[in-house]
Amino acid sequence: MPNATPIEPSRLRASFSQALSDMYRREVPLYGTLLELVAGSNRLVSGDHDGRLEVERHGAIRVGTAAELAGIRRLFAVMGMQPVGYYDLATAGVPVHSTAFRPVEAAALAISPFRVFTSLLRLELIGDPELRAEAAAVLERRRIFTSRLLELVALAEQEGGLPEPLAPEFVAEALQTFRWHETAPVDAGLYDRLKAAHPLVADVVCFRGPHINHLTPRTLDIDAVQAAMAARGMNPKAVIEGPPRRAVPILLRQTSFHALNEPVRFAAGAGPASGETTGTHTARFGEVEQRGAALTAKGRALYDRLLSQLQSETADGADRTEAASRIFAEFPDTARELREHGLAFFHPGSDEPLLYEDFLPVSAAGIFRSNLGPNGAAGTLAVSSRADFEAALGTAPLDEMALYEAAAA
Repeated sequence: MPNATPIEPSRLRASFSQALSDMYRREVPLYGTLLELVAGSNRLVSGDHDGRLEVERHGAIRVGTAAELAGIRRLFAVMGMQPVGYYDLATAGVPVHSTAFRPVEAAALAISPFRVFTSLLRLELIGDPELRAEAAAVLERRRIFTSRLLELVALAEQEGGLPEPLAPEFVAEALQTFRWHETAPVDAGLYDRLKAAHPLVADVVCFRGPHINHLTPRTLDIDAVQAAMAARGMNPKAVIEGPPRRAVPILLRQTSFHALNEPVRFAAGAGPASGETTGTHTARFGEVEQRGAALTAKGRALYDRLLSQLQSETADGADRTEAASRIFAEFPDTARELREHGLAFFHPGSDEPLLYEDFLPVSAAGIFRSNLGPNGAAGTLAVSSRADFEAALGTAPLDEMALYEAAAA
């Protein structure tokens, strides 16, 4: 479409995130209930906020191959989203490593801060060589992007942006990558064996694409939302991931309702008596986040030390409220102290901390494990493999600390 004006990437991102939210609400009606609950809770919280609550979303997907990850990078680039940060979840028992695709400029974040936490399966962590080869073969055969979407991405790359008249078609085609498929291209036997290796492996390998496994509205009071979910019978996870409740929130707190048990039709297996079979899969859920101040390297070191102490004193999944309050009392809890001690980033010439736009690997792993069933919890699986991730991605993720330092300068 020669000479057509490109659509501004933030507008395209906003359209896509809203369409994705609408699609997920249709697929997972309980997510719609969550949105209503969060909106109601936010209306009860007094005080100023940055005005982004109504458009704040993050999602999460899992891909299986380097080619899929590279394609996702190209797709999100059209919407002004860049990979930021590297998260090694294998050290917490989840066989993936990840980045977050998001806008990085203040103006772009103000329009649409939509971000997608994107994980790449580490197939090498499947111990059984035969099972690993079967999984690799399944992933090699699948195609997660429509032909038309690839054409539109290539056109946007060639023209320096997507022609605005093509935006609705782009959004519609992109949604196909992230939608849920009730039919699986593998038989139930392979699904069961992969699930036994690790539930997340089955979630990545056994479906036709990287379905959104959760979307996340932002709240101003996650403790109130946690209580409200329990009161509504929404089966929230037992504990909120991240820092304890504070007067000045820091970093990121997350909770969710537990993943749904959804029907799946599996392909016919080998053998003359085999045919299509039905089963269930548990992976998709609704999450809530509360974001606080972005911490400096000094602040993050203090947070990590206190978190490590908390983990050493309490059992995984236990109620840590009392211990967290006691241990994190060491972390200053006023904006003045955060600034004086150099623990948080602030807007230039302002007493307002910069908002944390990224993720916490321990919290992400905790959310993942709690929604993968009883086999989702495991010890350390492997050491970091950042070089492999960057090779698959085709670039090095941006350094989130450098972005905050630039914003605070």
